[in-house]
Amino acid sequence: MNAIISYKVRKMAKGFLPFYLFALLPFMTSCSDFLEIEPLNEIVLENFWNEKADVNDIIAGCYSGMQSDAMIRRMIIWGEARSENIGAGLNSTNDANLLNVLNENIMATNGYTSWDGFYNIINRCNTVIKYAPQVAANDPSYTESELQANIAEMVALRSLCYFYLIRTFRDVPYSTEAFTDDDQKFDLPATKFDTVLDSLINDLERVKGLAVKYYPTTTPLYQTGRITQDAIHAMLCEMYLWKKDYQKCIYYADLVINSKKTIAENIIAQGGSLGYYSGTTGSSTTAFERYNGYPLVSEVIMSGVYGNAYSTLFGYDVESERAQARQEIVFQLVFKDDPTGNSMLSNSAVNTFYGNASVARGYLAPSDYLFDDIAKESGRTIFADKNKNIDARMYENCNKAFKSINKYTTTNIQINAAGTSSSPSTISYVNIYSDGNNGSNWVIYRLTDIMLLKAEALAQTMREGSDNETIAYNTPILAQAFSLVNAVNKRAVCQATLQDTLVATDYSTKAQMEDLVLQERQRELMFEGKRWYDLVRRSQRDGNTQTLVNAALRKVTSGGSLIQNKLTKMDAIYWPYNNDEIKVNKNLVQNPAFSSGEDNNYQKTN
Repeated sequence: MNAIISYKVRKMAKGFLPFYLFALLPFMTSCSDFLEIEPLNEIVLENFWNEKADVNDIIAGCYSGMQSDAMIRRMIIWGEARSENIGAGLNSTNDANLLNVLNENIMATNGYTSWDGFYNIINRCNTVIKYAPQVAANDPSYTESELQANIAEMVALRSLCYFYLIRTFRDVPYSTEAFTDDDQKFDLPATKFDTVLDSLINDLERVKGLAVKYYPTTTPLYQTGRITQDAIHAMLCEMYLWKKDYQKCIYYADLVINSKKTIAENIIAQGGSLGYYSGTTGSSTTAFERYNGYPLVSEVIMSGVYGNAYSTLFGYDVESERAQARQEIVFQLVFKDDPTGNSMLSNSAVNTFYGNASVARGYLAPSDYLFDDIAKESGRTIFADKNKNIDARMYENCNKAFKSINKYTTTNIQINAAGTSSSPSTISYVNIYSDGNNGSNWVIYRLTDIMLLKAEALAQTMREGSDNETIAYNTPILAQAFSLVNAVNKRAVCQATLQDTLVATDYSTKAQMEDLVLQERQRELMFEGKRWYDLVRRSQRDGNTQTLVNAALRKVTSGGSLIQNKLTKMDAIYWPYNNDEIKVNKNLVQNPAFSSGEDNNYQKTN
């Protein structure tokens, strides 16, 4: 198959590698460590690929490319901006393309329809896969196991990029060959969603056992900042859910969950703690029992004060917290904490979109609907009535005083809820990143995400009906799914004596459990680039967009009928191909929801 490459990347000269290396991930302090090299410019192909260090340099470039501002912006916008979570923030008028997305006025000329960053990374990965065996043949220090682990790593990163693309655009050009000179043909037609998904799954199944299981303790951030077997299992878990192979989804979710349990048990065996529990330092028994047997980081900082889980998962990468973070983080893009005065990348996309110490509200903000919903005394649709005021995630996700997004902008939060079952007495946001210096890691997969994907898959294995046989079949499945959701939910409850705020008997049918999982994913993963993809997946499964439309309309104050009419069409929940891509690739046919005039291929929902 001939290689494809994005419009903006096609301008590289023949004979040069078609990419640039950027300032790289600051995982270690030594200048000789992996991912800490100076940026390189054009690299002549015939003078490269001679030794193991060449392979490591390009792999480092793949990760740094994933960290780029354009990539993180798209992960945010593609995964969140069209959902009811997000509204316009301060200075959003500076970005007309963004405003059009927020208003569901997306055209093929919109800059955020550009996918060149993802195809750039795909081509880098393909290039490593092509040339790394040549290096192994020439460099005796480059062992076969290292070669296979590197190939597995690149296959996984390539698969992750394609997974973003198909969830966003549905059908996309697909190739696993490297583009290394301008004589190669790249104007491929789009490959169907299901075909690409199957290819990604097959690739990951092929390499999963070759990837690194655990990186050395001397490189602690590698365990979450580079591809591991756990990361591949997490990807397979979600991909099988999109494929509607629910048993395989459950299988891979269990692999991740059990791996994290092992990590937690090892922490305890080495004299560590899983967190603070009701005045004690917590043993394995109290830790696992508190969260239904799952090794979740405690929210408790000290008696009556909460926010520890947020600070551990989204705060600074300090040594004392890395072990606990490994309990939950599966894979993330690692940025340099406090990058002032060095050449390492900061998370500029979050700095601009979510805010900073100078501008509390970024270009994006929590939607008015979200805050209006929280203000209600009853009938809320996001945070449950019963635990609304004591759910730590409301304060961790949003800064109510500024009506801004807090997640990823603050390294530390303290929720003082001592002696109360109502609203906390004080909320303290500590160490907000300064303007231009956001060092927050961008989380791709973490344990609670995988737990909720498993719960979603379990719900889909239930049978419809109310007869005794169906009830008997569904009851143990419901119990498993509820235990997963309940563990995630009650971890966030600010109570010293923890009580369930979800009641199992309220969720006795497949539809009720399906809705509960979707709601819990919204609460838990808000602003992490997940919500729109969850709604799209639900639409694919249902064969209609009713749930997605209901969610999208929640933040609309005018023009709701036009948006509703548009989003009832399945095609419209995906994005258009950028005009530049259509111009240069004559084999690429525009999504009919964004074409002019009538199109008989316009896909309607039931």
